[in-house]
Amino acid sequence: MTAEYRQYLYPPGDPRIEELKGLDAYGYREAARKDAFTGDLIRGWEPLYFQPFRGVTSDGNLIQDLYQLTLARPGEEAPVEAMTAAATNLLDQLSGQAREQLCYPVDGPHWQTWANPEFMQHDTGLRLEYQDEQTRALVLDIVQASLSESGYDLARTLMRINGFLGDMVGLPALMNDYSYNFALYGHPSHTQPWGWQLFGHHLALNCFIAGTQMVITPVFFGAEPNTIDEDPFNGTTVFEGRIEPARQLMQNLAPDLRDKAQTYAHLVDPAMPAGRVHPGDERHLAGAFQDNRVIPYEGIRLTDMDDTSQALVQDIIEDFTGYLPAGPAAARRREISDHYQDTWFSWIGGYGDDEPFYYRIQSPVVILELDHHCGVFLNNTEPKKFHIHTLMRTPNGNDYGHELLRQASTASDTTTTASGGNKEMATQT
Repeated sequence: MTAEYRQYLYPPGDPRIEELKGLDAYGYREAARKDAFTGDLIRGWEPLYFQPFRGVTSDGNLIQDLYQLTLARPGEEAPVEAMTAAATNLLDQLSGQAREQLCYPVDGPHWQTWANPEFMQHDTGLRLEYQDEQTRALVLDIVQASLSESGYDLARTLMRINGFLGDMVGLPALMNDYSYNFALYGHPSHTQPWGWQLFGHHLALNCFIAGTQMVITPVFFGAEPNTIDEDPFNGTTVFEGRIEPARQLMQNLAPDLRDKAQTYAHLVDPAMPAGRVHPGDERHLAGAFQDNRVIPYEGIRLTDMDDTSQALVQDIIEDFTGYLPAGPAAARRREISDHYQDTWFSWIGGYGDDEPFYYRIQSPVVILELDHHCGVFLNNTEPKKFHIHTLMRTPNGNDYGHELLRQASTASDTTTTASGGNKEMATQT
């Protein structure tokens, strides 16, 4: 059966596609600055580039003492040995020039250069499509060592969907399986803080390690389309585990709670204030370059829901956190559960079986968003279920593991001053 999205392919010869043919990532980078639509997006984001990091908050005030630099609890440890070995293998293989291009200080501002559009804004690290097969394989070894099996499969699937879209619309030089940037921060270590970053069209992962603790946010997982309908990956579909439970949740809520949760009845609603729908991000708020955004709580508290609805929220959280390896996933779910009393759920749009929608789950320690979008390389002008953006953040200062790094740096400074020497960071307090 022909997938629904195929009726929204641009017709042959349409200038939307034809004007981009022949461009590579760097040519498109320059062309995007001059295009009316993408140029406006870039100009809107540029004032946010390299702003000193503070963190997403609900009211402009950071909540203190949410995150502690300690040894991970038993059973919650990150797979540090495998990650460090994989990253060391990559560094050993690279030339000096490539290593210099790949590597940044662990506290470098380039963490904040990730973005999810198909056009490059910052050429951070190594562009994978221009690397040899061995280098790409070694990079993917790091990603695989850092994620769960299902998380790595999702990341690779989104990369393949990107390549599938590029082939389908005739722009494989702009959208392919490897049109992503990869960077290392700090030096791979069992004790010192370090991390890595992978980002490009519809995929961004920011992974930070401090001892046995791991933070992988901000995370962006998205797809246009969300299904592959050709071999060899025919039938591949993403995000069902965070879409259907959410729809069931809205349908299950008592009418008065549902009315409170539904902040706007339509995805593009005339009741929305100016700017609520962003031309690129549409309804989601915690995307690229929004590291310091104030995002107020909306909707209803989870504790006002009945047991069935709360169980559906847990299903959504399980799916969103499933990219993490077992130990950090357990730690993250516990952290979210500890703030259950202060967790809010909000919804925009309809909740019928065939309707697109937006929702957000938000607490002092997590923001989860899912949004259905209009077409970018498909020509649907209304949001459709086959173009999806999903995001996760760690608000109040711990995206990129920033708060853990601050504590590690403070501890290191104190140790150096006391001892008169340079001592490796102790990963416990």
